[in-house]
Amino acid sequence: MKLFQSRNLIVGAVSLITLCACNPADHSKSAVAATVNGTDISESRVELLVKQSAGQGQPDTPELRKTIVDQLTMQLIITQEAIRKGIDKKPEVVDQIEVTRQSMLANAFVLDYLKSNPVSDDMLKAEYEKVKAQMTGSEYRARHILVEKEADARDIIAKLKKNPKAFESLAKARSKDVGSKVNGGDLGWFDSRAMVPEFGAAVEKLAKGKFTEEPVKSQFGYHVIMLENTRPKAIPPFDQVKSQLQQQVQQQNLKKLFDDLKAKAKIEIAQSAATATMPSGESKPAEPGK
Repeated sequence: MKLFQSRNLIVGAVSLITLCACNPADHSKSAVAATVNGTDISESRVELLVKQSAGQGQPDTPELRKTIVDQLTMQLIITQEAIRKGIDKKPEVVDQIEVTRQSMLANAFVLDYLKSNPVSDDMLKAEYEKVKAQMTGSEYRARHILVEKEADARDIIAKLKKNPKAFESLAKARSKDVGSKVNGGDLGWFDSRAMVPEFGAAVEKLAKGKFTEEPVKSQFGYHVIMLENTRPKAIPPFDQVKSQLQQQVQQQNLKKLFDDLKAKAKIEIAQSAATATMPSGESKPAEPGK
């Protein structure tokens, strides 16, 4: 059951460390872990990185804490030197700092929204019923033989008309689909919509135990297909997909929120930002998402 894929909305430790390095002044009231040239590194900052490391499977040990403090200390030393040289005033560095700050704030906003708007079991069950209603139709189990030339496919069909039981041996001997030929062309159970259109359409027209009497052409070559069985599409139980449903509902809620925020915002995009300059001096439309 393929559900809407969850995007990773939490920035990694590297981004956090980068932000820490770009913002050496620590105004928190927590205890001090270290001081570098009069600037404090707070225990709360250390704890934050310890938690992130724990989330990546690293145990909380004195050695880990010492490593984190050493890293933050070295970063602060280098940051102070960069500031002394005026590097923090360079336009490209200012832009990088601002992008990192905005990324951190955006992710913090998402986390706060998800925490403040939990998905209830009733919402998940309603989404499950909606998905179930969409999961109609059949699943198919079929074998195929894939060849490069139409003439080869027609030769195989001619042999099958004389002896349909030869399908498995012909698949092992002649199919160029290395993934299925070792199993006599067996593709297991599948949704016809998951296959290339020509293949899926051909399977849907076949009767159980029959094979295609005309080669089926696709982008991969020519197929000879035999349908072994059909069954109603299997619907996994609620508990098995509950976590996926939660991610799906969260994504739907976030998308609606983001769409609402965007609709209320006043957005003006400069023409120069909508095109990318080519090396030759020509320009092309920006790719979606770029």
